[in-house]
Amino acid sequence: MKLVALARTDVGPVREHNEDSLLIDLDQGIFVVADGMGGHAAGEVASQMATETVHRTLTEMADPEETRLVRDHETEDPADVLRERLRYAMNQASIRIRREAEARPETRGMGTTLVVLVIDGEQAHLAHVGDSRAYLYRNGRLIRLTRDHTVVQQEIDAGRLTPELARLLPHKHILTQSVGFHGPVEPDTTTRWIERGDIFLLCSDGMTDPLEDDQIGRLMEGTRVEDLPEKLVTEALRAGSEDNVTVLVVGAR
Repeated sequence: MKLVALARTDVGPVREHNEDSLLIDLDQGIFVVADGMGGHAAGEVASQMATETVHRTLTEMADPEETRLVRDHETEDPADVLRERLRYAMNQASIRIRREAEARPETRGMGTTLVVLVIDGEQAHLAHVGDSRAYLYRNGRLIRLTRDHTVVQQEIDAGRLTPELARLLPHKHILTQSVGFHGPVEPDTTTRWIERGDIFLLCSDGMTDPLEDDQIGRLMEGTRVEDLPEKLVTEALRAGSEDNVTVLVVGAR
């Protein structure tokens, strides 16, 4: 199976700095999008540190003891080990960001969302913290693979708020988890089998704020993988996004 991956990031019409970071490592099958937060460009620092730390941790030859244990017992399932390795990598990033914030007072309070896709053979392993998202486009259908770690999403899950109303709330981006700011994290992880023709989409909330899932699906319909980042970023900005916008797509051929 051959992979093709492309991305685009845009500072958007309002912000002075692009606090999003992304990484594409086709050789290792590692793909990352992070959306930083914090004043004085600290969000930019946090997202870059998270991206670099996760990549370095996942590609190190040594396998830390923490990644050999799943729920306090050994496992022989490679998918279990890889998902645990993703959890470990994200927590290493969180530790590094917090140490940096303690050493540099101007960056205190910084943190970042993080969504990571690792493709190993015919399996896709995913982990995320925060409200950057991952989607799978398969056979003309867009499937959201992540659930936002936000206060508003908790209200939706509890049945106290509708998704339509949630999009209108000014506090919709208050996170319940973030890498760095919230300390230790418990990322959501999942593994899926890959089919030829699949397209994985990782993005920051600068894209999903103005575009609903059904709009994203329609934009992806009939569009080449090579053209998707440009198309989705352009449409998000046209639809009124005021945030940094980052789109990363991975296609399986």
